[in-house]
Amino acid sequence: MEKHKPIATDDDGIPPLLRRGPTVVATTTKPVVTETSNPFDPEKLRISLDFADGIGVKKAILTIPVRRPGQQDFIRVRPDEAFRLPAALIEIKDDRETFLVAPEIARDIPGEYFTATMFTCMNRQGVLFLWPVRLPSTDGRQLEWHRSAAEAAEMAMTRCVRVKANMSLGAYDVFEASSTIPDPEWPDLTFAKMLEVAFKGKLINSLDHPALKRLRGET
Repeated sequence: MEKHKPIATDDDGIPPLLRRGPTVVATTTKPVVTETSNPFDPEKLRISLDFADGIGVKKAILTIPVRRPGQQDFIRVRPDEAFRLPAALIEIKDDRETFLVAPEIARDIPGEYFTATMFTCMNRQGVLFLWPVRLPSTDGRQLEWHRSAAEAAEMAMTRCVRVKANMSLGAYDVFEASSTIPDPEWPDLTFAKMLEVAFKGKLINSLDHPALKRLRGET
């Protein structure tokens, strides 16, 4: 009888052929084709109506007029004393421009300027402006126009008022709002910054300033 050769095994008695790992069968997969996204899909472009509320927007104040209140405007005056200033001013009426005069220059040009308290004001439309209210002259005299304007500014510190010129009276009429109007939201600006914006190019700190040359007839 023919003898079979014994099957070779490892030390643990398992034939080497049985130690092979699982057979790997190569397969091919088709790439997944996705539809190109449409950049004009309305659902991708739809914006929430309260979108702007979530954006931190801060209004830049680039212009601050120096003027009296409009006759149809209800205004408030900022009551903080840090936001008012007695100052020397020159008004060029032909150009409707008001210049701020440095005190050391004002001493050298007597009779060319007037003194006024500049109040920080805002109307109901949120327009910020400086209101110059003339101070009494050196002899203490004060026109009714200026006195009534000062009283109106004082009233506007606590309530909304409308200031209207009464030519027959020679003074301002002051009307209080008949309904409660919320306090204004004052901008986050220092008074120094307000002056810088309001009088940009209009600060007279030299006797050679163009405004003074014009008053002297040099231009």
